[in-house]
Amino acid sequence: MGMTMTQKILAAHAGLKKVKAGQFIEADLDIVLANDITGPVAIKEFKKMGAEKIFDVNKVVLVPDHFTPNKDIKAAEQCKMLREFAMDQEIENYFEVGQMGIEHALLPEKGIVVAGDAIIGADSHTCTYGALGAFATGIGSTDMAAGMARGKAWFKIPSAIKFELIGKPTKWVSGKDVILHIIGMIGVDGALYKSMEFMGAGLKNLSMDDRLTMANMAIEAGAKNGIFMVDEITENYMKEHKNKNKAFKKKIKVYKPDKDAEYEETYVVDLSKIRPTVAFPHLPENTKTIDEIGDIKIDQVVIGSCTNGRMEDMEVTAKILKGKKVAKNLRLIIFPGTQDIYLECVKKGYTEIFIKAGAVFSTPTCGPCLGGHMGILAAGERAVATTNRNFVGRMGHVDSEIYLASPAVAAASAIAGKIFNPERL
Repeated sequence: MGMTMTQKILAAHAGLKKVKAGQFIEADLDIVLANDITGPVAIKEFKKMGAEKIFDVNKVVLVPDHFTPNKDIKAAEQCKMLREFAMDQEIENYFEVGQMGIEHALLPEKGIVVAGDAIIGADSHTCTYGALGAFATGIGSTDMAAGMARGKAWFKIPSAIKFELIGKPTKWVSGKDVILHIIGMIGVDGALYKSMEFMGAGLKNLSMDDRLTMANMAIEAGAKNGIFMVDEITENYMKEHKNKNKAFKKKIKVYKPDKDAEYEETYVVDLSKIRPTVAFPHLPENTKTIDEIGDIKIDQVVIGSCTNGRMEDMEVTAKILKGKKVAKNLRLIIFPGTQDIYLECVKKGYTEIFIKAGAVFSTPTCGPCLGGHMGILAAGERAVATTNRNFVGRMGHVDSEIYLASPAVAAASAIAGKIFNPERL
């Protein structure tokens, strides 16, 4: 029996010709990532184990993004620890406030992650980089510490699910709708410790921003990782971004599944039949199409995060908001994923559109996504958000509600003051 994309990458990084599901291996790492929440814990463990130097100053990446700019004294202390460790270890890829972005939007943009890489990150949405044809997964801070010291990690080889994509999405349907549709179909544990592998003729109709969004939310189906077949769109993206990171040149290696690769299940997903989709509280699997939703009034809309803070997300938001106003007594907060995206929004006039519409346009930060800052919900409040999780209390009070949606649905809802179909604007 042949190997899947994920299995081939892990076999190569373990120095093995072949691996199979359930096998334990130790693999070399190309990138080890942490942020201002998980990094300080990993740094303490790194020192506790007696380590003195990280394994490679180019391959450890630290990004303060969760509580930055610092929201309080504790956040400032966390970021100070990250900053001092980066300086002491001479880490090349440390991104200070002003140069930073939301980590999973920043690393692809900087050319730090590419096809064929094996990546661990002390953040569950590290699986985002699978959009580029890499193996990427979230780990705990203790594993992060060991990875920083040794450049290696232990893995159990995951089994896999194939998603054969066909067709072309309709106008207002994006990668967010596709992944919400899939999670609604298989459930939040439908891919538990499995690799979600995306391929098929429909890939050509999904942009890199769509794919990054979909890979980002693989963890919301319980997956070990999500990974996309590399095609011309992927290759063009990597060529465009390969020179943005001056610290080192990446070797790109494309892995395709064997024809006889073993998949536990295969789903055929017709993109042309997917409708704008919303996940109701309090799980990403609790999905309804826009046509099934009644009159649900909302108090806040958040557009951004590591899921939907990229340029295409800003473009569709600007397109919908242009010449319109945010509903009375509603708060619209927009978070671009990186400083480059922020600057591009300024150049293209999107910033003016957002502000004239009555939105807050923020510096790149995770902000309210994890209940951090800059948009926390009070008891009884409802928000439509382009973020990735809508668990109880995720964005503030335990009696608040989060409805996950695409930027198109979110922007339309901000104008209407209720969950709204962008097709009706």
